[in-house]
Amino acid sequence: MSSPPRTLATNSAASKLGAITSRISLGKAMQAESANYFLLLGLTLFMVVFGLVMVLSSSAVESHTATDNFFSRFWSQGSYALIGLPLMFLVSRLPSRFWKKSIWIFLALACFFQVLVLVTPLGMEIGGNRNWLRIGSLTVQPSEAIKVALVVWLGVVLARKKDLLGHWKHVAVPVVPIAGGAILLVVLGGDLGTTVIMAAIVLGALFFAGVKLRHLALGSLAVGVLAILVAVSSKSRLGRIAALFGGTSAANPDVNWQIDNGFYALASGGVFGVGLGNSHSKWSWLPAADTDFIFAIIGEELGLIGAVVVLVLFVLLAIVFLRIIHASSDPFARVTTAAIMVWLIGQAFVNIAVVLGVIPVLGVPLPLISAGGTAMISSMIAIGIVLSFARETGRAARSEHASGLSDRA
Repeated sequence: MSSPPRTLATNSAASKLGAITSRISLGKAMQAESANYFLLLGLTLFMVVFGLVMVLSSSAVESHTATDNFFSRFWSQGSYALIGLPLMFLVSRLPSRFWKKSIWIFLALACFFQVLVLVTPLGMEIGGNRNWLRIGSLTVQPSEAIKVALVVWLGVVLARKKDLLGHWKHVAVPVVPIAGGAILLVVLGGDLGTTVIMAAIVLGALFFAGVKLRHLALGSLAVGVLAILVAVSSKSRLGRIAALFGGTSAANPDVNWQIDNGFYALASGGVFGVGLGNSHSKWSWLPAADTDFIFAIIGEELGLIGAVVVLVLFVLLAIVFLRIIHASSDPFARVTTAAIMVWLIGQAFVNIAVVLGVIPVLGVPLPLISAGGTAMISSMIAIGIVLSFARETGRAARSEHASGLSDRA
């Protein structure tokens, strides 16, 4: 007669123990990642959602004109975001050794697809740039894959040569033929905007790797000369430069129209904006309203406040990247994170500077916000790589802390 009460007590104790264990496991799971990991993840998700809202608003009219569906471009961008999210989380779980062993393969594949763009009928030309690969109904930009592969390749190579970077030959031998060759493939397609971003990635990686400033100055001079040569080699690009200074582009008259209507959009927004969805410029007045000039639509609909919020988001993104760089002791992680930071923040600067009329029209999207499937996925994969570094740094810090506690005990 006494065994049933003992059984109930045992079950009750086991139930309480299970609940305590579950709470402990949940607590450990919540503490499994570093603060930098959650900061970067939260910022990225917020910017992607904000971008989807602005793509819906800025593209609705053009979508209806082209497909009789107000949501067609929004659904397309949303599908790319749904592809990018799991890829970002998958990449964030990959260890550093995976990239160190396989990056040469990824860079070679990305360059191979860019060659297909240049020499096969699969290549597509838009706006004077041959930078797209059409496979059936799918259109992708291999240059975006080259960006991802290039930042990791630079991290791997410069980390291995960290003790030799004081000698210019050890910098030039791997960087000029490999990184320069990858950039040349994009130059041959005529995409000056992507070329500028890729050159900035290389210089940024060299700077954070500790290359001497005089060597960087020479490299910057060479990049500047190359950019001028590429710019003057095309009437369309010369027209964009002329349009910046108030001239007229005979080769590409739409550039003047685009710049002027970008200014009108920003001016009409004022401080508080005309309201989300109430833009007048998106009614076929502003070309590329949902891609290269989406910042103008943000300024029109959300006003100066909305434009400043976008700027603050990219400043916070840069701060988080710098925190991750500072927290890591692995040269590979530091250089790769720095290269990705230069890529995303530099591209945002170029996009916004174009809309504000500070530099000629280059045709680069606003990272994580503008419409563009390949650009969205490549940016999220790059952020996933940085998230993996944040995880590894946090795990190393926790192990060191636990070791210190055991030593004191």
